[in-house]
Amino acid sequence: MTARNQTLELKLQNLPTNPGVYLFLNAKGKTIYVGKAKNLRNRVRTYFQTSGPVSERIRRMVAQVADLDLIITENEIESLILEANLVHEHHPRYNVLLKDDKHFPYVKITSEPFPRVLVVRRFEKDKATYFGPYTSSKGMRRTLSFLTGLFKIRTCNYQIPPPSGKELKVCLDYRINRCLGPCESLQTQEDYAEAIKAVKMVLSGHGRRLIDELTEKMKAASAAVRFEEAKALRDQIEALKSVMFKQSVDVGEMVDRDILVTVREGNDAVAVVMQIRDGVLIGRQDFRLTADADEDDVTVLETFLKQYYNHQPNLPDEIYVPQELPEADLLESWLKKVKSAKVEIRTPKIGDKTRLLDLAARNARLLLDELLIQKRQMTERTSKMVTSLKDELRLARSPRRMACFDISNTGESDFVGSCAYFDNGKPLKNQYRHFKIKGVTGQDDFAMMREIVGRYFHRLREEELDPPDLLVVDGGKGQLSSALAELESLGFSGQPVIALAKRLEEIYLPGLSGPITIPRGSPALMLLKRIRDEAHRFAVTYNRKVRRKRTIKSQLDDIAGIGPARREALLKHFGSVQRIKEATVDEIAAVKGITNKLAEAVKAALAVPSGDSA
Repeated sequence: MTARNQTLELKLQNLPTNPGVYLFLNAKGKTIYVGKAKNLRNRVRTYFQTSGPVSERIRRMVAQVADLDLIITENEIESLILEANLVHEHHPRYNVLLKDDKHFPYVKITSEPFPRVLVVRRFEKDKATYFGPYTSSKGMRRTLSFLTGLFKIRTCNYQIPPPSGKELKVCLDYRINRCLGPCESLQTQEDYAEAIKAVKMVLSGHGRRLIDELTEKMKAASAAVRFEEAKALRDQIEALKSVMFKQSVDVGEMVDRDILVTVREGNDAVAVVMQIRDGVLIGRQDFRLTADADEDDVTVLETFLKQYYNHQPNLPDEIYVPQELPEADLLESWLKKVKSAKVEIRTPKIGDKTRLLDLAARNARLLLDELLIQKRQMTERTSKMVTSLKDELRLARSPRRMACFDISNTGESDFVGSCAYFDNGKPLKNQYRHFKIKGVTGQDDFAMMREIVGRYFHRLREEELDPPDLLVVDGGKGQLSSALAELESLGFSGQPVIALAKRLEEIYLPGLSGPITIPRGSPALMLLKRIRDEAHRFAVTYNRKVRRKRTIKSQLDDIAGIGPARREALLKHFGSVQRIKEATVDEIAAVKGITNKLAEAVKAALAVPSGDSA
């Protein structure tokens, strides 16, 4: 038994009985599964028992578990919230995952005296009001443009009211009647707040209620002979009706309700959320999920519900799901805590409410079918690209596994290399590699290419791994010769290898004095350019990371009192060393953990000229 396995065994023998969250880690320390439990000892031990039925997915997962982390919580609700947050943070291999959930946009209405309406990518626990997430960025931005124009919401970045001694001037939006000029006190805070309230009502799905309120105001203005105000209100009402009622379906009851379903096939799944507000079906959101084929449907549905509502700022009164959820009571308690009001999870069996679930399920099935068709077409297309590349390069076999190498540097320093890896025409990112150049002095691209190719293939030989079907180096004849020489010295003389030059997309092959070209638009050239561009992107990203680390180390780590935590806090707050340099002592001292004395030391240290300055 290895030392790591002894550590795991010791932890399994001393598991607490508290509620909490457990994280399974593989031999590399990567989190591969996150789960929660009412009793950690009872739950975690079930994974390692030899008796009882165990799915193939669980067997595969447990075989990779090398270590275990525990986080004890006060109660089940806390463990549920923590589990959802940790899944969102780590994206573990064996959890049901909401694909690309980090990138769904939200609408944020700031908490300023004259709030702005922004599009953001993260939902934060601050004083702002959020709506979303939106799966259709285009539709969301179109709606936002309509609302900000209709209610004259400011789009500038002014601080209103301005800091003492600073004077603001109205911008172009005021001139074209898209803003009422709060920056020059041409609009009161009360009037602006009414406009923001209207935007919030529309975004939260209560547009009908808003129309009723505006109609009452219009009648009051007309009765008071304020005809210009009444006309403006009438125009707003008509504009809202033309947008809202064209795309809404009335479902009868005046209630806020979400209809949530998932459908799946193999490892692919689609979740659909149909949103009903004030009894009106106002829209649909759809999400792609990944789940092991042997994961049961109820777990997929329940896991999606937790991930979705963990980052959903506006909760409904009711959630309809097609299956009974084992943790429904716990989920209701959690949602009640989030909303500060009761949220019911229901599974209707008969009547009109099942019609809504059927409608959502048909939508989800349609989306899943589209997804599967797209995947099938993509597989066929990439297969043709690989086959085409074999013919164009006269290779003995199709280059299904391809590795591409690139070099990136800044002047005379920060030399790095990268390897992008494609499998059957698709990026396989767990096989990407980056290299810090160690054995080359000065600007010698050929020697650097030889070094990274050598290190990569030396490791393949040491670990007895299969080489790629095709090696691509970014560059021309010199880079190709360097790679060939290194491969020969390592015993890989039969390795297929080419060089792809950027300028004219010329391809250099071993044994040919000049380059060959592949017709532009050819699937083969498209595949080569994709892997070349991906290797370049990966190299540049790593170069920036190395350069940033060097800059940070030379300028922040040498300051007494600035350790890793404070350095991270400073960079998170300001974004770069350069912005820290430009900040005042008071602004630096405003960062958590930085005293006035330490802020003065930072300011003084960064004021000294440095050859490593950013």
